[in-house]
Amino acid sequence: MALYCRIAFRGKSFCCYRLLSTYVTKTRYLFELKEDDDVCRKAQQTGAFYLFHSLAPLLQTSEHQYLVPRFSLSELERLLSKFGQNAQRIEDSVLIGCSEQHEAWFALDLGLNSSSSTHASLPKSEMETELKGSFIELRKALFQLNPVDSSLLFTAQSLLHWHDGHQFCSRSGQPTKKNMAGSKRVCPSNKIIYYPQMAPVVITLVSDGTRCLLARQSSFPKGLYSALAGFCDMGESVEEAVRREVAEEVGLELERLQYSASQHWPFPNSSLMIACHATVKPGQTEIQVNLRELEAAAWFSYAEVAAALKRKGTYIQQQNQSFPFSVPPKLAIAHQLIKEWVEKHACSSLPD
Repeated sequence: MALYCRIAFRGKSFCCYRLLSTYVTKTRYLFELKEDDDVCRKAQQTGAFYLFHSLAPLLQTSEHQYLVPRFSLSELERLLSKFGQNAQRIEDSVLIGCSEQHEAWFALDLGLNSSSSTHASLPKSEMETELKGSFIELRKALFQLNPVDSSLLFTAQSLLHWHDGHQFCSRSGQPTKKNMAGSKRVCPSNKIIYYPQMAPVVITLVSDGTRCLLARQSSFPKGLYSALAGFCDMGESVEEAVRREVAEEVGLELERLQYSASQHWPFPNSSLMIACHATVKPGQTEIQVNLRELEAAAWFSYAEVAAALKRKGTYIQQQNQSFPFSVPPKLAIAHQLIKEWVEKHACSSLPD
């Protein structure tokens, strides 16, 4: 038995080592693509391209979900040639990732004009006909994409949006130049380097032990409630931002908080969502809603929240039905926070 355990342990360790080696190799390859223009240019020869038009990704409909078509360099060159543009337009693309086999993935927006590009925006409707798809706003298509595609499109839209808004140096006013991978922009006149950035946002699920607090803004879909969220202020720690946001938005003081997870979120600009659980001080649960921040906020019981999580059908289908309230879809980190709270509550209610 002892010999079997040693063999099993060694086998498991070897498997973990191989997975780690794959990750490290892939990570270092991505670093090389970002730092070496020649390597990145060479990777485009065998890479795949995702197309956007004015920050909307090209999607194709398949039953109740969207598929994300990819194009080879030769296919993209033929497309550009057909619309009267040359392959130089491909240099506007940005690197968004790679496979474990080191196939590099890029995104190219054919509806944006860069300061260094002489190419005009390509006609949207004509391209949709040619490509047998539609350029659909990512926020609208979000909940009909699989997690892998949505993650890549999040990265792509964020990078494309950042480059579109940072074409000039803030110091000299001169046009900046993108490197091949799109991992930075450089001002030729003073050599200042600009890197894409994300804004930190805290998102917190507040509980009093038996209930959780959910809120909504007027911009939310009808009936949707979510966790409290807000941008971190300059100089704040995550803990300070969580306590301040809860105090500002619902007038509650926290007793404890615990980190859960994080998520990149591209709307409206690129943000890093830092998700936490928090509990209020005993006996201090009266909500005072800041109407400049929220439309409404309320305490919800375990039964109410658990029922919302169990509802069948897609998020879009649920929105078209009349429920007392709904929670964010699975793709959003707020959903994960709510699910964690329900599961913890269910476990604590089990008899010893």
